[in-house]
Amino acid sequence: MSKTPQTHPKKLVRWLTLAGTIITQFALGSVYTWSLFNGQLSQKLDAPVSQVAFSFGLLSLGLALSSSVAGNLQERFGVRNVTIGAGILMALGFYLTSQASSLLVLWLSAGVLVGLADGAGYLMTLSNCVKWFPERKGVISACAIGAYGLGSLGFKFICSSLLLHFSLETTFLIWGLLAMSLVIPGALLMKDAPRQTLASPQGQPAARDYSLAESMRMPQYWMLALMFLTACMSGLYVIGVAKDIGEGMVNLSAQTAASAVTVIAIANLSGRLVLGVLSDKMARIRVITLAQIVSLAGMGILLFTHMNEMTFFISVACVAFSFGGTITVYPSLVSDFFGLNNLTRNYGVIYLGFGIGSVLGSLIASLFGGFTITFSLIMTLLVISLVMSVIIRMPQRQHSLSPLWQRS
Repeated sequence: MSKTPQTHPKKLVRWLTLAGTIITQFALGSVYTWSLFNGQLSQKLDAPVSQVAFSFGLLSLGLALSSSVAGNLQERFGVRNVTIGAGILMALGFYLTSQASSLLVLWLSAGVLVGLADGAGYLMTLSNCVKWFPERKGVISACAIGAYGLGSLGFKFICSSLLLHFSLETTFLIWGLLAMSLVIPGALLMKDAPRQTLASPQGQPAARDYSLAESMRMPQYWMLALMFLTACMSGLYVIGVAKDIGEGMVNLSAQTAASAVTVIAIANLSGRLVLGVLSDKMARIRVITLAQIVSLAGMGILLFTHMNEMTFFISVACVAFSFGGTITVYPSLVSDFFGLNNLTRNYGVIYLGFGIGSVLGSLIASLFGGFTITFSLIMTLLVISLVMSVIIRMPQRQHSLSPLWQRS
């Protein structure tokens, strides 16, 4: 990669990178409109909706897997080239989806290919943008991940309109071209962030830059990984079955239960913005503790109360708020613990918890029979995670890797 020309002030470069990241994240977030297509794809392929919907599970897994190796790609090719490649691959995935004539082709195109493309761009561009703003990591994460969330909302209206005026196949083609036409210009605005040497903006010593191998040898790394997996499992499972919870557990009408989608979208975006901004004003691990308490409140309502319409919406809003805030704060939190320069790699492996969490809740529910057991397991994991968030300590404050409870 060529270096930034001296005629380009650093401030301008980083703001252009932020603008490009927001545009790219908006396009990448469009994949969360997938449920709009399940019905028509089910009819086209003559397959159950559940099997068609499995492609989104594969997409989430592919997203997490490619996010975990995006750091290696960035080091070799640069953020701009990898992002352009992700945009082209995403368009190709949607083209192949439009031509899919079997479930297997659908799973490979809409699931694996689109997921890999989305993940290659998502975490890498987010991490790169955060590195440009070490003094306001929380706000920048909120802007970027908020754009990703807004992409799902914006493309919900775009794709719905396309389906009204065009065939299913043409809609996928236009969707892919539109996403690519946003990702590529966004990529052209980005520059690779320089190596960071700044002290922590929260008044603490700057975190040493730990390599992935060094980070994975620390207990803190796996504590953060379990907390992230728990947040993703609870959020993704409840968001995915919210309508079914409303109908099955609260006896709401299908139309009323479907309103949970809007409540979740608002709560999710609110969590990203509120907790993202808050994370620049207090210790980020305490923000995660707050998010866990909110999620526990929501799960407690689901498990231990006789729900009505109001408490149902409150419970799913709590879980969605916590989930949105957690995935916003986590990139900055991981950089606090293990440094900014290796953030993409260090966070990439932890981000695998997103893919695992996307299928784990549904798998447990199908194996053990429904909501109650799944909610009970999630609540147990949330309690464990809450304890971990209270006792965990920053690596740079420690002189050894002895157990945390043996340190003052």
